[in-house]
Amino acid sequence: MSSAREPRNHLIDAARAASILVVVWAHCMLYQISLVDGRPKVTPWAPGPIWWFVSWVFMIMPTFFIAGGFGHAISLNSTPPGPAGLALFLAQRGRRLVGPLVLFISFLTVTSTLAAWFWDAPAAILYSAQLCQLLWFLTVYLVVALIAPAMVRLHDRYGVWVMIVLALAAASVDAWSFAVNNYQLRNLNMLLVWPLCHQFGIAYQRGWWRRQPAWLSGASIVAGIVGVVVLVFGFGYPASALGFANIPIANIQPPTLAMACLGLAQAGALGLLEKAGFLRVIPPKLVRPLAVANALAVTLYLWHIPFIFLSGMLLLGLSYLLPGAAPVFLWQGTLLLVTVVVLGASVMGIGRVEAALIPPLGTAPRLGPTIVAYLVLVGATALVWHDGTVLHPSSPGSVIGVLGIYLGVALMAKASGAGKVSAPTAAAG
Repeated sequence: MSSAREPRNHLIDAARAASILVVVWAHCMLYQISLVDGRPKVTPWAPGPIWWFVSWVFMIMPTFFIAGGFGHAISLNSTPPGPAGLALFLAQRGRRLVGPLVLFISFLTVTSTLAAWFWDAPAAILYSAQLCQLLWFLTVYLVVALIAPAMVRLHDRYGVWVMIVLALAAASVDAWSFAVNNYQLRNLNMLLVWPLCHQFGIAYQRGWWRRQPAWLSGASIVAGIVGVVVLVFGFGYPASALGFANIPIANIQPPTLAMACLGLAQAGALGLLEKAGFLRVIPPKLVRPLAVANALAVTLYLWHIPFIFLSGMLLLGLSYLLPGAAPVFLWQGTLLLVTVVVLGASVMGIGRVEAALIPPLGTAPRLGPTIVAYLVLVGATALVWHDGTVLHPSSPGSVIGVLGIYLGVALMAKASGAGKVSAPTAAAG
């Protein structure tokens, strides 16, 4: 394992940024807004089979975890061996998530708690829990960051066998879920499918696909596509990657083995693109925007739902002012355009606030306390993901979850700041 820092991989950076944009696109498409007798009507989108196919083409969430595994492997290449280096890696990763998490949870907690106490507690609890569904990603990402050092070592020792074990375990969870007709069992795959995609990223950094013969990348693409087709048409998996009104439980949430097959195909596609020199060199004026987009990836993900709602309200107001143009204003494409503009205009300011909330990194973070902080944050974030952020006696789960997040943040700040503090951090990511 080389300690030399390899050049910035613009293809991986672009893939990570694109995956966030696709998430925004998908969520803008999920609902259709219209005016009926002067009143707004929100209808879940129920597209035809052609859009089920399109969902597989544009579903690149596996790519985000591939990029995460790639980045973690690079960071660990330059991490000193032993407990001290492991503590430094985990503290660096954990503290960078503190800023985005604290700001987002604080915003949701204040707004949802005020709504519960001064408006309608059951409704506030329900909507808060629904909005917090997106925290599945941060919960899982905390886990994959925590286990990344172990997964890199396992890959270096056992190679493909790690992926085979994860794939077989995910297939077993799917089979169990389908056998008892309980899709919630597939939530176990959060800790199997996404770490498997993360493992693809570790392998990619180690040279798989991009440094091996092109036929291997092509074979991976074919195998991944065939895997999805066989699972959908041969084993009754949902026909869509993304959930719609007519396929509410699809393959992304909770994830199925089909998502891992898609990740395998995407890793092969990235390998072919890199071997072809795609984005190996980019214009200097694009280097910083791409780096900023990657540094703010978590920020963009966390805030895109509130900004979709804000953009929808803005377009609804314009529809009342100009009823004749309402179909254009309320078209999903218009919602996507306005959301991207509003989010783009706001995300840098949000990122600066988040950066100010990131605790400083000391020179001697402690391994045990850092792991404890991770575990507290994982448990608390999972609880908020399930119950929301309302501080109200009728929602004890969300109260415990929110307080647990602040406890985890305090523990992470204390653990990562041990020793002499190094240079201040400039950005979240």
